[in-house]
Amino acid sequence: MSATPARRILAVVPLLALLVLSACTGSPASHAARRTTTDQPTPSAPLPTPSASPSATAKPTPGSLAWYVSQVPTFPEAPLPQPVQLPATDTAPFWHRVPTEQKVAFITIDDGGLARPPEVIDFIWEARIPVTMFLNSPAAQEHTDYFRQIEAVGGIIENHTITHTSLAGRSYAYQKQEICGAADKLEALFGKRPTLFRPPFGEHDSSTLKAAHDCGAKAVFHWTETVHEGKVRYQTPEKVVQPGDVLLMHFRPALMDDLLAALKAIHRAGLTPALLTQYVR
Repeated sequence: MSATPARRILAVVPLLALLVLSACTGSPASHAARRTTTDQPTPSAPLPTPSASPSATAKPTPGSLAWYVSQVPTFPEAPLPQPVQLPATDTAPFWHRVPTEQKVAFITIDDGGLARPPEVIDFIWEARIPVTMFLNSPAAQEHTDYFRQIEAVGGIIENHTITHTSLAGRSYAYQKQEICGAADKLEALFGKRPTLFRPPFGEHDSSTLKAAHDCGAKAVFHWTETVHEGKVRYQTPEKVVQPGDVLLMHFRPALMDDLLAALKAIHRAGLTPALLTQYVR
């Protein structure tokens, strides 16, 4: 772009000016100077040849945060959420998937006590991953700052009992204590009462659904896919993520791989990740 102005100047300046101008504009250093925003002197060494790859274009190291972010597919724009109709009963509905035809799926992460990879927080933020966390209240209390950081970058915190004990077959009073006690603690820690519930191991009975409702849960969730150590395991014969599907993973050491595998599976199905609370209000 500098050649045309230079020719205009050369047409009107005397020979001496031409010699001076040629000496100033003909060196590689002068080209480097035009790319900088400072007045610092530029080096006299020649510029790198085109074959030298600048560090900015170097591929990220596999396993690094930058690598995980680079592997995230580009999703279709999320549809405007259409919340589902909740039944007007005194028990919470139990769903394997959200009853919606919209092209969305839901990433959920359970427990919280085993492992909490710190890089997950930045991954969720950088890749804009909507996650719903079903937490046991003791883990939430012990590692509150960690879960608050995920909440701050878009995660939602929901209920997964106090002791992570199977509820099926237990008394209503026992189940209510497990569910309401965890809801009370999560509300105290994070300032919002959970409105969704997942029973440990997915095991439940009619008392579970009644207790969950009485503790403030709008719906009780199972799952349609599990993700472990970077592998998606389908619970349905289709072997593909369907609209409304719920993908389950846990706070474990391989959570970065699990999140990436879930995102790729959702993308292959032509869907977009969404938050459960956008559809169950």
